[in-house]
Amino acid sequence: MTITRFSPLHDVAVLQNRLNSIFNDFARPATGETESLNSGSFVPAVDIYEDAQKLALRLEVPGIKPEDVDIRVENNTLTVKGERKFSAEEKEENYHRIERRYGSFVRSFTLPQTVDTEQVSASYEHGLLSIELPKKPEAKPKQIKVAIGSGSASKQVEASK
Repeated sequence: MTITRFSPLHDVAVLQNRLNSIFNDFARPATGETESLNSGSFVPAVDIYEDAQKLALRLEVPGIKPEDVDIRVENNTLTVKGERKFSAEEKEENYHRIERRYGSFVRSFTLPQTVDTEQVSASYEHGLLSIELPKKPEAKPKQIKVAIGSGSASKQVEASK
């Protein structure tokens, strides 16, 4: 039996660190010298799935124009860059609260060797960027049919006829 020492102060310290990081995010001023709207930390959420034919990514990028998104594949690394710009129609001082994130982002993904990087396609609809990376033909599963009676016994039957 293993003896585990109970340390209530350790759990309290972990909780305090988590709360401090949360309050530090909210304590930063929305305007001023330390942070501007253009330097926000916007990171789009991504879903990645794979089937027998392709690897697909779906990134949430609402409010970003398709021409403001840069997608590159280099050395089996997919890189998606973009920027969500703050609307300059209203003055920054007139806002009571700004919760949406603005600024540029970069997401990079290491691709498996099975992906055909020459056939990448991307589409954009309703704030959702879809990137499809088809697999190489040799990486796709193949079904092999087994012939019944294709041994030496079947040759003998055909020869005797």
